[in-house]
Amino acid sequence: QVQLVESGGGSVQAGGSLRLSCAASGDTSILNFMAWFRQAPGKMREGVASINTGGSSTFYADSVKGRFTISQDNAKNTVYLQMNSLKPEDTAMYSCAAGKYVSTWNSLADSIYDFRGQGTQVTVSS
Repeated sequence: QVQLVESGGGSVQAGGSLRLSCAASGDTSILNFMAWFRQAPGKMREGVASINTGGSSTFYADSVKGRFTISQDNAKNTVYLQMNSLKPEDTAMYSCAAGKYVSTWNSLADSIYDFRGQGTQVTVSS
């Protein structure tokens, strides 16, 4: 089993930045991908960014390309999401996920992930 705990959410004005963290514990050696998802009220959960556990491959939703960066610190078993140039439409509950059998072609698909955190709220005001 793997446990995921997010932190770093908050409220920020448009154009600002936040960095989210996702600390993984448990049997993390079984994982091959980690990702960030977000869900705004009344909307479907959306894959935002993903990274393979080797750190060599990253993927982003078109809506965040050039503004968000996913990275990891394997020594700390932590994945980060640096969010710059935030927009009001980025407001959502952000959660991280970890998967055992994720492929590069589906790494932003919610259903493929095995473990999920509780989430952290990000609110961007105009």
